[in-house]
Amino acid sequence: MSRAKAGLIAFGIILLILIIFGIKPYEAIWSFPGNFNFIHNLPSSELPLGAIPMLIIVLVGTGIFVSVRLGFPQIKHFWHGVKVTMGIYDNPDDEGDLNHFRALTTALSATVGIGNIAGVATALYYGGPGAIFWMWITAFFGTTLKYAECSLALKYREIRPDGATAGGPMYTIENGLGEKWRWLAISFAAFAIICSFAQGNAVQSFTVSDQMYSEVAQIVGTEHFLTVKHQLAENFSLSVQQVLNGLVMAILVAMVIIGGIKRIGNVTSILAPVMALIYVSAALLILVAHMSMLGESFSLIFKMAFNPPAKIAGIGGGTFLVFMNTMLWGIKRGLYSNEAGQGSAAIAHSTAKTKHPIREGSVAMLGPFIDTIMICTLTGLVILTTGAWKHTAFYVNRIDPTFTTDLLNGSLLTSLAFREGLSWLFAGGDKIVTISVMLFAISTAISWSFYGDRASEYLFGNKAILPYRWIFVFFIFIGAIIPLEAAWAFGDAALGFMTLPNLISIILLTGALRKMTKDYFAVNHKPYLKKTFHDK
Repeated sequence: MSRAKAGLIAFGIILLILIIFGIKPYEAIWSFPGNFNFIHNLPSSELPLGAIPMLIIVLVGTGIFVSVRLGFPQIKHFWHGVKVTMGIYDNPDDEGDLNHFRALTTALSATVGIGNIAGVATALYYGGPGAIFWMWITAFFGTTLKYAECSLALKYREIRPDGATAGGPMYTIENGLGEKWRWLAISFAAFAIICSFAQGNAVQSFTVSDQMYSEVAQIVGTEHFLTVKHQLAENFSLSVQQVLNGLVMAILVAMVIIGGIKRIGNVTSILAPVMALIYVSAALLILVAHMSMLGESFSLIFKMAFNPPAKIAGIGGGTFLVFMNTMLWGIKRGLYSNEAGQGSAAIAHSTAKTKHPIREGSVAMLGPFIDTIMICTLTGLVILTTGAWKHTAFYVNRIDPTFTTDLLNGSLLTSLAFREGLSWLFAGGDKIVTISVMLFAISTAISWSFYGDRASEYLFGNKAILPYRWIFVFFIFIGAIIPLEAAWAFGDAALGFMTLPNLISIILLTGALRKMTKDYFAVNHKPYLKKTFHDK
């Protein structure tokens, strides 16, 4: 059976399940098997280990397994990845589309996004300061998963007659494990396309549109012709401002993605560093101003990672439940932020101009470090040092029930922290968060368009690329004008279903990856020096 037929069947099955059973079977992937009560309370209701989602166990477990099997490459070979990213070993004559730096920035543009701003805040809101520690643990082992999936993606990529690359977990599965595993590759590709429309597209567009509407409404009010909402249907109202937001975003994204991966790489190589510089610089200014609170903040992170207060829950089993809640929120938000093990970044890294798969895998290790260890940590510390974390459900329920000020979650909590943290310098520090949300969301959408683009080409051939891109642009507009609770849920589910095939391929190909690693680092790699006319 051809990939195209199999792809249509896969989409048909996914749609049929959605029509008959709704979103619940897909949402269950992040709660399975704990969504069954008889498993949820195993071994007892006071020690409900069965409530830990299987997908999280598999993700973290695979990261630990691969780290041990490969001898912890995230420690031994991290500096090599830094040197490769700096371009020391770049050979412009190697096959591929992007140099190492642009491949990394394309992948980072997809991962550095809403999760770094709203995701960290949500982890603190529900899990407390200790959740940041578990984000670090997730990033540490996730670094190895990035190394593994991106090395394998480059090893098993295909080079088209025109020199363009085609890679990612779907090619890793089919070319690395054999055609008998094609069904698994097709499953990955199908859910990658769905995820690109939902989480990688409409959710980003909605976030920007919602933030922009809020900013404009603060200036002109909610009764202005731009901001007044017209009720078009039950539970659906629309304003002129939202339509304008959608049109502008759709045009901006279309101008980039219609040009293909090289234009995407050119844009993200500028956009990713600029957006990171703006956000990181503002965060560092806040931490410098609140230097005296840094020690206490780190103390809270480590103390509450293992011993979170359990005033409401009581002692014994209640304490365990609070600890598990903190751990799970940290792990889930960490995985959401850096996407380690989900296979998406492997598609971007497979475009790198190199003949050494391990070389690009070493570059990929920098992703979780920059995304989670650096940017997410800065967000968390800003929220803690400014005292904004007191506006969370965790603080009120576990530490001070008498705290009566409004509770804030997501980007609103981060905005408060930046406004308070930069008040010594200028008013309106929360606008930094608004700008960051816009840049992060747009860059995420641009990179995710490429992921869906490659999955579409894998399933339906080159003729599907342009139609996919225009549909993607259309969903940018749709995302800006409609509520997206269902898209969030379906996007999260698609991300989960992408992850399983990718992890299976990593586990089964760990032996080959170990040999590749050993062979690569057995050679003394010298910086590339392009020969001049006099050297010939």
